[in-house]
Amino acid sequence: MLQEKDMYGYEMSQEIFRRSGGLLSMAEAAIYMSMYRLVKRGVVTDRRELSGDVKSRVRVYYHLTESGMEYFQEILADYKRSAQGMQNFFAYHTEDDHERN
Repeated sequence: MLQEKDMYGYEMSQEIFRRSGGLLSMAEAAIYMSMYRLVKRGVVTDRRELSGDVKSRVRVYYHLTESGMEYFQEILADYKRSAQGMQNFFAYHTEDDHERN
């Protein structure tokens, strides 16, 4: 999501829920912990901004860095290999069941 625009935690939480068709949810606290680790790793940066109507509320926006994009591509490739492995595994199991019948 951060490839598309900078976002704050609550916004990310809502977008995860929306994009998954309501099948996935992630607590804001979990998002903030993840973002903290990614900032520490240098793949995401953060900035604080005052929020609209409530002048005392500060939102922390997260930004994906160039090295963050590279890191994302690595993770995505790992995910795709794992997903393909699982598909292969279950397809084998299904084919094996058909051969036994």
